[in-house]
Amino acid sequence: MAGIIARIMSLPEDRVGPLLDEVSADFSKRHQHIHKLFSERFEQVREMLSTSEELSEQRRLLIGSYFLAEYSLESAALFNPSIVPHPDQTDLPAGALRFILSLRATGEGHISSITFRTGIIHPDQRIEVLTPGGFLTEARQIPNPRYEKTLFGRKLSELGLTSEVTQRVMNRLGESFSLEELRGSLENEVKQYRFSDGMAEEDQDAAQGIWLLARSNYEVQFQPEQALSERVLFPATPSQRNGIEDSRFVCFQNDDGSHAYYATFTAYDGRLVAPELVETCDFLHFRFITLNGPAAQNKGMALFPRKIDGRFAMLSRQDNENIYLMFSDNVHFWNEYKVLLKPAFSWELIQLGNCGSPIETESGWLVLSHGVGAMRKYCIGAFLLDRDDPSKVIGRLCEPLLKPNESERKGYVPNVIYTCGALLHNGELIIPYGMADHATSFATAPLAEVLAAMQ
Repeated sequence: MAGIIARIMSLPEDRVGPLLDEVSADFSKRHQHIHKLFSERFEQVREMLSTSEELSEQRRLLIGSYFLAEYSLESAALFNPSIVPHPDQTDLPAGALRFILSLRATGEGHISSITFRTGIIHPDQRIEVLTPGGFLTEARQIPNPRYEKTLFGRKLSELGLTSEVTQRVMNRLGESFSLEELRGSLENEVKQYRFSDGMAEEDQDAAQGIWLLARSNYEVQFQPEQALSERVLFPATPSQRNGIEDSRFVCFQNDDGSHAYYATFTAYDGRLVAPELVETCDFLHFRFITLNGPAAQNKGMALFPRKIDGRFAMLSRQDNENIYLMFSDNVHFWNEYKVLLKPAFSWELIQLGNCGSPIETESGWLVLSHGVGAMRKYCIGAFLLDRDDPSKVIGRLCEPLLKPNESERKGYVPNVIYTCGALLHNGELIIPYGMADHATSFATAPLAEVLAAMQ
């Protein structure tokens, strides 16, 4: 890096301007505020400069441009969607619904991120997905999010980080604290060992664990002028290094009647998977939250859209075969689980899992499921849970609701159709689904017919 900067610094000043103009002309139509991106990148590499001399603005921007690269987020695939009502339902005709579609976008290196589309279900049930904007913009991390000491301490305890080092670090902090305040407390702890034999390995592990937990709970912000289809949630932590996959968004009703949007997703670091949570009220400000407890494992956790008997409820997959039901007093912590449904039919004998959050109907909680059968063929099924006691399965489709047709079986991963969440509107079940892990389509079905087909 220092060598690259040195070579740019060796360019005569009369060459800097023309080179910057050339790069700007080449890329300004592909990115909003290209010079702002160059400037921000320069500030990130400024410490590598071997001189303290004041540089011209053009040279600073040129240096920044050499440390940026484009990444095509959707070049490999755009699939595994979930759908929720848009928070803005203004200026629509009666019977229409504006929606948000979240999608798993996969690019070079098979790294996945979350992208969005908006659309309208028209009164005649016609589904329109609006043309996306011409730019994609990664969110800016909020530099100093606040952490609740009690909640953070409970997460540390769940992770087994309960040493004296942990206690001393936390004792220096107030009831809420920022990332910088935590950094200061950790640095203060390290200083205690400066003139001794150094920190023991277990104490170093504790300090590192505290820091990693804090960095894994973070917030990002988009600007209102950025269209929703131009916003992307890209991997930002070590646990997400190789992708954030299969987000299951749900519009959640709080105790006071207000709504928030939660999404469970799978964080993948290239070796291990971990379920995590993201929360937003407006799709501008997002909070990323780690999930803790022995039941917070594997893929496919899906939150119910409201509490049941005062507790959060979640579907999960603990063993790669069955669907489980979990309850918790706190959305961050999941300790209890029990088997809800096991494979029973030929098209799901390998694996059974949920396809997004349960949908509340007058008849019960409707859950879409995925089943894996012979030749690893994925189909979508459905079952019904009791509204008051969702541990009771009161209906189940014996045959798939959807199975891949010939045009949907070919793709990045063949013979797979999959969804991360459906929507009920005017008695019609709206199901966006991924086809062979490379593209996305829609299916619709009357709710009454789905329920009537259940046993």
